[in-house]
Amino acid sequence: MTNPFAPDRAGYPRDMVGYGRNPPDPKWPGNARLALNIVVNYEEGGENSVLHGDAGSEFFLTEHITAQRRGERYPTVESLWEYGSRVGFWRLWRLLAGRGLPVTCFGVTMALGRNPEAVAAMREAGWEIATHGMRWNVPAPASEALEREEIARTVELHAAICGAPPVGWYNRSTARTYRILSDLGGMLYFADNYADELPFWASVGGKAELFVPYTLEANDMRFAAGVGFPDSEAFFTYLRDTFDVLYRDGMEGRPRMMSVGLHGRLSGRPGRTAGLERFLDHVAKHEDVWVTTRADIARHWRMHHPPGALRSVW
Repeated sequence: MTNPFAPDRAGYPRDMVGYGRNPPDPKWPGNARLALNIVVNYEEGGENSVLHGDAGSEFFLTEHITAQRRGERYPTVESLWEYGSRVGFWRLWRLLAGRGLPVTCFGVTMALGRNPEAVAAMREAGWEIATHGMRWNVPAPASEALEREEIARTVELHAAICGAPPVGWYNRSTARTYRILSDLGGMLYFADNYADELPFWASVGGKAELFVPYTLEANDMRFAAGVGFPDSEAFFTYLRDTFDVLYRDGMEGRPRMMSVGLHGRLSGRPGRTAGLERFLDHVAKHEDVWVTTRADIARHWRMHHPPGALRSVW
């Protein structure tokens, strides 16, 4: 009997096979065993708030037991977010810039615009500033025309605020979003994907587009979302163990990439930054690690791994 679910049968747009048993050698620079990308998410000032025309205050990834309030300002919650931009960001910036580490920022345009000093610091340190959309955790516009308009304005404002247009996108993407971005052009990669430990190509509206997957688990969001990290030691342990397994994969001939997700309002808290510091100390003890930006990973992949057969379709 013919297998109706075989991956080579037409009509199913998802790729459940990926690179399979033998992933490609990414040929990282210097024959690195692991590519490590550190992401600082800058969202504070672009979250849900009645000040921004929303129905109520933000509640997702907000450390307050009664965080959701509708129809009025919630100063307590607002202050938790303000900590991220006023204090936490600078703690992370001093730590990462002080070690000379390349960093990618996923920057919400509205949030970046509210803190030019932080943007200047990112540029001073040579960070890549990718776009995290116009707003954070708000629904996409209802129609394609309105979403297209919003995306174009997001990119335009990002360029004005940051001094250069973004080359990476990470924000509540749908199949429609990818197609709009592909039509507009200018992106080296899409990051709103968690399907692999290596970049991969997919068909977006018939055009090959590069995806550089991100992470929701090697990510300080787990301090504030469900069962996660209770303290800095758990954060460090998880990051260290992830790094060690991936580094071992590289030693065995299967180099990978690792993403680490950070937020000023979360790991910018001193009791959590301590775990990040221990992780960075651990990384520094290892040779053949390429610490880099997502943009440089995308450029490398485009140069060494041009698109071939495309299974995923958006």
